[in-house]
Amino acid sequence: MDEVLQVGIITTTHGVRGEVKVYPTTDDANRFKKLKEVILDTGREKSTREIQGVKFFKQMVILKLKGIDTLEEAAKYRQAGLYVTRDNAVKLNRDEYFIADLIGLEVCDVSGDSLGRLEDVMTTGANDVYVIRMGDGRELLLPAIKQCILDVDMEQRRMKVHVLEGLL
Repeated sequence: MDEVLQVGIITTTHGVRGEVKVYPTTDDANRFKKLKEVILDTGREKSTREIQGVKFFKQMVILKLKGIDTLEEAAKYRQAGLYVTRDNAVKLNRDEYFIADLIGLEVCDVSGDSLGRLEDVMTTGANDVYVIRMGDGRELLLPAIKQCILDVDMEQRRMKVHVLEGLL
């Protein structure tokens, strides 16, 4: 499992004082209000930055990060990822999982036969949809609902599912 979890991606600058617009990759953008720091990953380097200010504009989060004080400095971080350590991650309820932890799980049907691996999670308005790459190369789109997802065993890295008629 990854030790850090992505919470956002810097899209552009905001204003002239070094603020950045962030596209949140977390379910609840309000979580930024409680964060004290984030890990800024440019692809070349990673650094921990203290959050000095949080504002919201439409679906975006506007952050003021310590040490980024000008428009020019902020522009260097376009497309950089923002991450948090697991210690700073939101607490999950029972039967909730981080997408990063679900990726790669072996997916088995009710009889225990392997269907393939969970490759991606699509977030939709109603419910998430699990993208499963089957052994024969086909793709199975399985809704993440109680009728389909019977058991998730993170220790064994396996998911037991019921495939509704017509999905295969």
